[in-house]
Amino acid sequence: MKPNSKAPLSRRGVLGGALASTMTALALTAAGADAKSKHKGKTGSGFVTRDGTHFKLNGDTYRYVGANIWYGAYLGAPAAFGNRARLVRELDDLKALGVTNLRVLGSGELSPLKNSLDPAITIKPGTYNKDLLAGLDFLLAEMKKRDMKAVLYLTNFWEWSGGMVTLQYYTNGGNYINMNDPAHPWPEFADFSAQFYGNAPAKAVYYDYVKMLVTRTNSITKTSYRNDPTIMAWQLSNEPRPGGSDAAIAKNADAYCGWIADTCSLIRSLDKNHLISLGHEGLMGANNNRDLVMRAHEHIDYLTAHIWPLNWSWVSDKDLAGTFDAGAAKVQAYIDAHIQMAKELNKPLVFEEFGFPRDGGKYAPDVPTTYKDKFYGLIYAAVEDAIRSDTPVAGSNFWAWGGAGRALHTDTYHMLRGETAYVGDPPHEPQGWYSVFNTDTSTQALIKAHAGRLKTLKTAA
Repeated sequence: MKPNSKAPLSRRGVLGGALASTMTALALTAAGADAKSKHKGKTGSGFVTRDGTHFKLNGDTYRYVGANIWYGAYLGAPAAFGNRARLVRELDDLKALGVTNLRVLGSGELSPLKNSLDPAITIKPGTYNKDLLAGLDFLLAEMKKRDMKAVLYLTNFWEWSGGMVTLQYYTNGGNYINMNDPAHPWPEFADFSAQFYGNAPAKAVYYDYVKMLVTRTNSITKTSYRNDPTIMAWQLSNEPRPGGSDAAIAKNADAYCGWIADTCSLIRSLDKNHLISLGHEGLMGANNNRDLVMRAHEHIDYLTAHIWPLNWSWVSDKDLAGTFDAGAAKVQAYIDAHIQMAKELNKPLVFEEFGFPRDGGKYAPDVPTTYKDKFYGLIYAAVEDAIRSDTPVAGSNFWAWGGAGRALHTDTYHMLRGETAYVGDPPHEPQGWYSVFNTDTSTQALIKAHAGRLKTLKTAA
C-alpha cells in the first residue's frame, strides 16, 4: 500500500541520537530466533524458501527487484470497478522493467472510516466480496504467467483499507476514531488501532479471514492458495505497530507479540509451503525500541524495513536541495541498523517500502523527479553494496507503481470513496505523492538498470 498514514506529517519521529543506541547488543540470540522460525517450505518446487540469511528458489539464491501495487485485486475484479485489460498492461510494464516481486493488498474491511476503500473484501464478518476475491485470483494467475512472486498482506494497521480499527468496530459496538481527526490528535489513532492485539473478538474475525484466504482455491488456476508457488509469503499486516505512544507500546508489547506468534502458528497449521512476514516498518514502527522489533520477528521468516524520509521529517519537500544530503545520511544509518539486526536474527532482510516526493512536493505526473531519482539510486546502491558484502539483504519493493493511473481531482489530488482511478497512493494520501507513473522514464530507467545488475551481482566471498 503506499502505505501509511504512517505517522502523520504533524508528528513523524526522528531517530536522531536514538539511532546509536539501537546498535547495542540485544537479548535475543540469532540461534534462538532461528530455531523458532524453521518453516522453509518445499525446496525445488517453485516455492521461495529460507536458508539462514538467504532466500532460495529451486536451489538458487533468490534476490529481487519488487514493487508495491496495492490495487492489484481491484483491477483484476470482474466488476465495474475492475479493469483487467489495464492490469495485464501494468504487469507487462513491470515485467519489462525487471520487477519480479509484487507486494499486494490481500485483505480489506468495509469501514465507516474516512478515506477507506469501498468496496472491500470483507463486507462484514464472514461475508466476503466475491468480485475482489476473483480479482485476486486473476492477479495471481497473471503473475504466474510472468514468473512473478506475490507478498499478500492480511490486514492493515492504518485506515485506508479498513484495517485493525475496523476489525474492532465490527465487534465493539461500533466504536472507532478517524486518523488525523483534530479531536483525536496523534498518537490516539495508533494507540486505538493497537488495541486490536488484545481484542479477542476482533482477532477472531481476522483469523476467520486468514483461514478462508489461505485455504481458498483459485477460481482460474484451480490451485489452492496454500499450494500456489506464485505466493512468496503471507504477511500478517501492513505496518502493524504495537502503538503510537511509548506508553501504549509498553502496555501492548506482550499482546502484540502474542498475536504474531498465534497467527504464525495458525498459518503454519494450514500451509506448510509459504514463508511468513510481519510487514513491519522496523525501528520507526516501534518508536526505536530495538529489543521489541527483534522480539516481534522471533517467529517470522524474514525482517522488513520501510523507509519514508519525508514522513519522518528527515527531508523537507519545500527544500529538497537543501535537506537531501542530511536525509540521505539518516537513510543510510537506518539501512545499516536493520542489516545488523537481520544478521543477529540470522534472517533475510527486505526493504519492502520506500518512497520519495516529486520536486517541490507536487503530485502531477509531469512534475520532475530529480530528488526522487536520487533517492531511488541511493536505495538501489545500498542494496547492491549489501549483496556484494554478503549481508542478509535480499531485495526491495518501491512504493508504489502508479502505472497508467491518474488522479481524477487535480485540485485536491485525493481519491474519493468508491472511485476507481487507482494509482500507487491509497485514498488517504494525495494521488501522485509517491507513485511511479508509466511516464516517469528516468525513474523507470533506474529500476531497470538495478534489476539488470542484480541478475549478475556476485558477493565478495
